[in-house]
Amino acid sequence: MKIEIRGEELILDKERAIFLPNEKLLAISDLHLGKAAHFRKAGLSIPNTVSRNDLLRLENLLHKYQPKTLLINGDMFHSDYNTEIDEFAKWKENFNKVSFILVKGNHDRQKEELYADLAIEVYEPSYSSTKFCFIHDVAECNSNLYSIGGHLHPGISIYNKAKQRLKLPCFYFGENHAILPAFSIFTGLQLLKPKEDDQVFAITPTKVVKV
Repeated sequence: MKIEIRGEELILDKERAIFLPNEKLLAISDLHLGKAAHFRKAGLSIPNTVSRNDLLRLENLLHKYQPKTLLINGDMFHSDYNTEIDEFAKWKENFNKVSFILVKGNHDRQKEELYADLAIEVYEPSYSSTKFCFIHDVAECNSNLYSIGGHLHPGISIYNKAKQRLKLPCFYFGENHAILPAFSIFTGLQLLKPKEDDQVFAITPTKVVKV
């Protein structure tokens, strides 16, 4: 779905990403690589396919949009170093022509040497493009640019024709800031209560719809 914010075209993808065509920038938030492995270390039976499926979705997006830059808007890695980071390093070798940018989030606690070894450019607390300021916690972005955050894993409740309530991840766009959905499927939702003039776009299995 195409929308316009501050005169700039944005494409909202059902795979929980946005693409800025003019800047050839693909942005996601809350990738949380290593989360499944973190829970397995704690004794919980979480399949190792979780992160692999997320990386496959991300791979498909990179092929689809052919961006110059992939921006991860916080919480790239969920916890301490584990095997899923090794898997990511091997996966990333297929995209050496793409610049990787990380805006640090509350879960991004790896050593600086790791990001350097992975050729990931790190920004803290924010990264500014022409018209947008990307920051993990949008409340901290002190700029005249339009802020795009993450962190909250936003969701929205809608009712279908059978009057059943569905909880869906969503993109949120307010007057001065937006909130991206969590990219990883292995995350919960924080339901939003949008104001009258806010724009909310629910993510269904097949498309993005305005609600």
